Amino acid sequence: MSRYFFCTELLISTTLLMQKLNCQKHLFDLDEGVAYLNCAYMSPLLRTVKEKGVEMITLKSRPYQIGLNDFFNPVDEVKRLFAQLINCSDYRRVSIIPSASYGIANAVKNIPISKGQNVVMPAEQFPSNYYSWKQKCDKTRAQVRIVPCPDAPSRTSAWNEAILNAIDSQTVAVAISHTHWADGTVFDLKAIRKRCNEVGAFLVIDGTQSIGSFPYDQSQIKADALIVAGYKTLLGPYSSGVAYYGNKFDNGTPIEDNWINHEQSDDFANLVNYQERYQEKAARYSVGESSNFILTGMLLTAIAQILEWTPEAIQAYCQSITIEPLQAISEMGFGVESLPERASHLFGIRPSERFDFNRFNQICGEEKIHVSRRGNTIRVAPHVYNTVEDLWRLKEALQSVST
Repeated sequence: MSRYFFCTELLISTTLLMQKLNCQKHLFDLDEGVAYLNCAYMSPLLRTVKEKGVEMITLKSRPYQIGLNDFFNPVDEVKRLFAQLINCSDYRRVSIIPSASYGIANAVKNIPISKGQNVVMPAEQFPSNYYSWKQKCDKTRAQVRIVPCPDAPSRTSAWNEAILNAIDSQTVAVAISHTHWADGTVFDLKAIRKRCNEVGAFLVIDGTQSIGSFPYDQSQIKADALIVAGYKTLLGPYSSGVAYYGNKFDNGTPIEDNWINHEQSDDFANLVNYQERYQEKAARYSVGESSNFILTGMLLTAIAQILEWTPEAIQAYCQSITIEPLQAISEMGFGVESLPERASHLFGIRPSERFDFNRFNQICGEEKIHVSRRGNTIRVAPHVYNTVEDLWRLKEALQSVST
């Protein structure tokens, strides 16, 4: 199947439409009657992922069955599958991380920032891709340049343009997501990459709310770092994740020194002879105990299933179940960005200032509808376990509050 880069346009191939993905709710352990439209908060686990977790817990209860290969082979397989998912030719550029903040901190530590320089990021970005930058800029007397979303008819296009205009000769890095975590705004990473190249800036992407559900092509974007927590669109367990680090980080210093991110860590008998050199490429940035037998096995199972579906098919499925209900919600007076200005697996619904959020929350609780509020936006994040009926139920809840 052809792979497409998504930036400011949404492309669905003819082949993909012929291989339409059906609802996959039977593969998840979700209660009947629940409309879980909140993958951006936390994904449910696939039954196979849950079973793998139980299997690995059982294995840990018998440690004499855990061999040397169990420390390394599953980790390498996670790296290989993630590299395939983002279209990266070298799995050695992937590391294992426990959280987005951990992956971001490794990147920030190894990017030189001087007085008078700036780091550009969109407003209201997820905190994990803000705090490390802010702390380092404060120490070096640099600037975190936050770009607000313009009040313009074409909101997404205007925001992308404002970000490009904010990047100048003093920009050392752009810290950004692919789809905004609060409302699904699609950032034009290809144009931002081009602008970063012009000024010599790093591009650091938080892909936690997109990778796995929204197609991404590292061979085109060429991010310097791509950080992904595993418990959202990767459908993995909490405290798991993966990160890509490009060649600018090959000689960097990780935020921690552990036995496994140094050379010859697979020679257990020789661990008493300390090795000062790190493992090559991104392996130096892996968290201590990255072999985590339970979480690694679960994440491996989840990514394998995503690759079987493909992010293109997941995005197309989410589009198919949301497009008509969102049109109806828009006609009720709610603000909803049009395609291709937003993603279909994550988007915001903006009510009027008089909207009664407390009443809405009450109705959602009664009707077993799960969404999130981020600021004054209702964040909706469907996946392949949802149906179009789930979206119509959300529309009815919104209508109940509005009348």
